Amino acid sequence: MNYEKVGSVIYQLRKESAMTQQELADKLFISNKAISKWERGQGCPDVSLLRSLSEIFGVNIEKILAGDLAPNSADGGNMKRAKFYVCPMCGNILTATGDAEISCCGRRLEPLVSRPADAEHQLHVEVIEDDYYITFAHEMSKDHFLNFFAYLDYDRVTLIRLYPEQGGEVRFPKRGRGKLLFGCSKDGLFSWKL
Repeated sequence: MNYEKVGSVIYQLRKESAMTQQELADKLFISNKAISKWERGQGCPDVSLLRSLSEIFGVNIEKILAGDLAPNSADGGNMKRAKFYVCPMCGNILTATGDAEISCCGRRLEPLVSRPADAEHQLHVEVIEDDYYITFAHEMSKDHFLNFFAYLDYDRVTLIRLYPEQGGEVRFPKRGRGKLLFGCSKDGLFSWKL
C-alpha cells in the first residue's frame, strides 16, 4: 500500500467535503495529528477507521486504500452495452452502463458475460400487436430457473424479473433493433437474436 497515494486521496476527499483536519478527526474520535500524518503519507488509517472514512466521504474502502479516485470513462450513451450483475446470495439483479465496482451482500460482483443460447435455453419469439411475445420451456423450479429477461435498445433497457414457479412467457414492446438477453440462475447470461 502506498501511504502517499492514500494520504492524497484522504486530503482530496476532506477538501471536497469542506472539512478541516480537526472536523474530520472529531468525526473519527481521533486527534487531528493523525489526519495530518495520513495526508503527508507518513501513516495510514487503522483498519477499524476505514468503514467510518468510507461512510463520511461516500467512497468505497477499496478506492481509499488504492489511492485512486479516477472517474470511469463515459459510456457513449448506448444502452446496448449495459452490463448485468446477479448476486449469488440474494438474487438481486443490478446493471451498469460502464465500468463499475458493484457489490451486494458484502461480495464484489463481476459482470455476466453473454453467450448465444444453447440447446437447453431455447426461446420461441413471435411478434404480436407490436410486442415481442416470448415463450420458453425452461425449468422454473426454485433451484433452476430463468431469473430475468432484458430488452436493450439504444436509449433504454427494459428488464423483466422472473421468479421460480412463474409461467414460461414474457412480453416486450418492439422498438427498433434491440438486443435480447436473459439470465439463468445456474448457467449465466444468454443472448437471443431477434
